[in-house]
Amino acid sequence: MQHTCTTFLAGKKATIDGSTIICREEDYGNSFDPQRFVLIKPERQPREYRSKNTDFKLKLPIPKLKYTSTPDASDKEGVFGAGGINSANVAMTATETITTNALVLSYDPLNIESGIGEEDFVTLVLPYINNAREGVKRLGELLSEYGTYESNAVAFSDKDEVWYMETIGGHHWAAIKIPDNAYVIAPNRFNITEFDFDSPNTMSSLGLKQWIDDNKLNPNQTDYNLRHICGSETITDTVYNNPRAWYVQQQLGTINHNPQSNDLPFICYANKKISIPMVKKLMSSHYQGTEYDPYKLDTDKAPFRSIALNRNLELHILQVRGGLPAGIAGVHWLAFGPNTFNAIVPFYANIDDTPAAYRDTSTEYSIDDMYWLTHTITAIGDQYYRQAQSIEENFELQVMAKTLSLQHQADSKINDHQDVSAYLTTINNQMAEIAMDKSKKLLGDLVKIAFANEKLQF
Repeated sequence: MQHTCTTFLAGKKATIDGSTIICREEDYGNSFDPQRFVLIKPERQPREYRSKNTDFKLKLPIPKLKYTSTPDASDKEGVFGAGGINSANVAMTATETITTNALVLSYDPLNIESGIGEEDFVTLVLPYINNAREGVKRLGELLSEYGTYESNAVAFSDKDEVWYMETIGGHHWAAIKIPDNAYVIAPNRFNITEFDFDSPNTMSSLGLKQWIDDNKLNPNQTDYNLRHICGSETITDTVYNNPRAWYVQQQLGTINHNPQSNDLPFICYANKKISIPMVKKLMSSHYQGTEYDPYKLDTDKAPFRSIALNRNLELHILQVRGGLPAGIAGVHWLAFGPNTFNAIVPFYANIDDTPAAYRDTSTEYSIDDMYWLTHTITAIGDQYYRQAQSIEENFELQVMAKTLSLQHQADSKINDHQDVSAYLTTINNQMAEIAMDKSKKLLGDLVKIAFANEKLQF
């Protein structure tokens, strides 16, 4: 298991348009792991579910809800649905790898043999829930009964609420509703801090507070700070995790002069309303404007792990828009590949199918797949970052402006269409075509830059 991904959450009063946002960029190792964007209809949902990482198996009912998903192109190692929005406009992202300390694990060991984990969560939960709280409850019941083989964080949202959930040991867990006017940036560590077990805005596994007390796990005198109780405070955290949270918090107005601090806040309040372009910029960050930017360094070794890096597989920003008809409320923003060189597209979630360039990703290289096209762009753009920066920024602007324009038109014409999902499927295909065309043009521009800088010239 690798410590990967970065999560960003925002409540409805923290965003510029009143929507809720749960966002995660999914990472992997320094190798390819092709991703797909698919729609899972009820008839395609498995009935006899079996994990490929453990001995876990479970009979599932046929759900009534379809849902978008971003699984691995190959299911050899499991589904790994990653994130999506169902037809009740409930969003789920799973998972953020986190840390649990040895003391906690000594009292509640991970269930390596038959537990559930990242491979399973979306498939087992998303097609069966009608709101964010139900998501926490269903996943919590599964964790308590079957356990997990890894430490993970999960987020759920609907048009009103955003919930963040972290596993504690093998069977315990805790979840908290993010305040409507707040945001969260969560790297690969245990993130929840102050936790009020009596609040209606928290949920946890049965007996968690008593379990903490009985096993003398709380280092604090009075309150329950779950990061102190459950998490790690390692040297790795100070270079791999904390700086990512620090950078985002600096950009949104929470000033802390120590990027390596283990005590950065969990619940944060931005100094301006949060928009989708802002979230994309944050998730594409590599410490721009600081001495820690890898593109600014003379050495090949960056001091801190950044959010954007070559290991980014896909970025989903799951937006549930309030005040709109349910048929157009869910937007599954999606980009494949490293975030410094990709563009995110506002795909509607209420559809009949997903665009072929995003859906039919091959496990072998194909320039016709957005996953592979973006990686090709990155391979060249990274080598010529300074020359490519302005054209890449213009590429992102063009894709977002043109696809958002299509969204505005579709939103305004929704009442003219009897079959809404069929209409939105057509709009998504048009959006994908824009993104592919602009990406291929960007690739051509980068090839021209690279060709002009070839060593083999005279």
